[in-house]
Amino acid sequence: MKNLLGIEQLDADQIGALIENAERLKSERSRTNTFRPLEGETWALIFTKSSTRTRVSFEVGLNELGALPMFLSSADIQLGRGEPIKDTARVLGRMVHGAIIRTFDQTDVEDFATYSGIPTINALTDEEHPCQILADLLTMKERLGGWEGKKVAFFGDGDCNMGRSWAWASKRLGFELAIAAPPEFQPAQEFCERLGDSPVTITDDVEEAAKDADVLYTDTWISMGKEDESADRVRILSPYQINDDVVFLANKGAIVQHCLPAYRDKEITEKLLESRADEIFQQAENRLHAQKAVLVDLAQSR
Repeated sequence: MKNLLGIEQLDADQIGALIENAERLKSERSRTNTFRPLEGETWALIFTKSSTRTRVSFEVGLNELGALPMFLSSADIQLGRGEPIKDTARVLGRMVHGAIIRTFDQTDVEDFATYSGIPTINALTDEEHPCQILADLLTMKERLGGWEGKKVAFFGDGDCNMGRSWAWASKRLGFELAIAAPPEFQPAQEFCERLGDSPVTITDDVEEAAKDADVLYTDTWISMGKEDESADRVRILSPYQINDDVVFLANKGAIVQHCLPAYRDKEITEKLLESRADEIFQQAENRLHAQKAVLVDLAQSR
């Protein structure tokens, strides 16, 4: 793997190997760990979007693997004043050893990888959020023993980066995915055509999606850049909240997941989030271990 641009670009063997390595890295983590494959390297974190989990997990992970993280907000570099991404990429490609990019446009990450010539990681775009999905799959393996024969039910805005990344994971790994969303928030036709045949079903029926589910998953209804649509989104998506009634419809032992930040009593109830906090914050912690596995894979592939 030369870059991590999206789950779409990975195959089942690559995903499985990343999860297996993430498990190992998690089990071996300690303050005295001598496994430092990125020793002496500097990696740039280029963020157009604000972040808590992504920034902290990558900075900690890079430090633990021996690299120096360099945080670059778009407001602090010429990219924020209109410099083309390909020019920024050409400069940084001569100075740093890898780049982690959190931004809006998927093509910015892809162009950076092309023009920089250094390992590039998609740390979230409007199209995909591959690092989060890898952490989610790691959590599924820890909590449920894996994803084979399992059903994931995703509720809310199905046409968001998380919905699309889950769809690609379902196609690659073969587990069932049900996306429950109102018609105006279901994946676009163009995406469905690109996805092709897959174990993904799309419905506006919450009960249908939740039935026999092993994972109940949601994301914020108001992603960055969608704040002007807040009132309409909350009104339309409110029937797709994860709550005790939805949990009752799922399989016994089903886990509840939220990629955070959570807006309580909107996409998930306060009561349910707190009762399932151990599952949800295990999922958040796993960002660190999954991303370290990605960094190690990229280092070993050079």
